Amino acid sequence: MYRIAIITASDKGAKGERADKSGPVIREMCQGFGEVSSYAILADEREEIAQALRKICDEDLADVVFTTGGTGFSPRDVTPEATMDVVERPTPGIPEAMRARSLQVTDRAMLTRAAAGIRKGTLIVILPGSPKAVRECLEVILPPLGHGIDILRGRAGECARQG
Repeated sequence: MYRIAIITASDKGAKGERADKSGPVIREMCQGFGEVSSYAILADEREEIAQALRKICDEDLADVVFTTGGTGFSPRDVTPEATMDVVERPTPGIPEAMRARSLQVTDRAMLTRAAAGIRKGTLIVILPGSPKAVRECLEVILPPLGHGIDILRGRAGECARQG
């Protein structure tokens, strides 16, 4: 079981003007994969998002952080920039897989600016803001993600011996 942090980037959500629909989908999809150790709705502010990611990674509060929202073309969509401000090593295969899956559903998937990367021992994955797209993406990446986290955390040998 992995420790999961969820961050929803939404100006209206942070003000309480809109319910977060994507964060709960992440929580639901991760049942059996891990336990949510932290959850936050933050405004679309680059430094605020980056600061939250640094805290989670630097204080070893989660094995994986899933962010949702802020991946579009709007000037307020800054989640990829905030994430890349803190990432030490990018992991391009994860967003490539998400886009490939989503492109089977809609050609608008090419407009997402989803990204992923590693900071210290934590994997950060930026998911789209739509609950439907979050579900599509997690269906693709969750099955192999555990193996990647185990390698990152130095637990891959343990899992192979136990399996």
